[in-house]
Amino acid sequence: QVQLVESGGGLVQAGGSLRLSCAASGRTFSGYNMGWFRQAPGKERDLIARITWSGGNTYYADSVKGRFAIHVDNAKNTVYLQMNSLRSEDTGVYYCNAREVGGYSDYWGQGTQVTVSS
Repeated sequence: QVQLVESGGGLVQAGGSLRLSCAASGRTFSGYNMGWFRQAPGKERDLIARITWSGGNTYYADSVKGRFAIHVDNAKNTVYLQMNSLRSEDTGVYYCNAREVGGYSDYWGQGTQVTVSS
């Protein structure tokens, strides 16, 4: 059974930092893109960062470019999202996603809440 378990969310002041973790288990994830999505209150779930399981290619939404960094630790089967210079608009539920490249498999974690106070 595939599981993606997020952790590391919480309450932080604007300008602060948080590191989110996504522990992946239940299968091998080579051939998958690992992504972090954010869903703000009343809004859609948007992709903010993505990385190949090999760590070779990354993507960042314009809203987080230069402030957030995604990386994968293959030995620990964990994907991280380092978030710096947090802003109130970064508030939302952050979801980890594993999506098969060129395939149909798509897995989600349960989400972790990030609240940035101004």
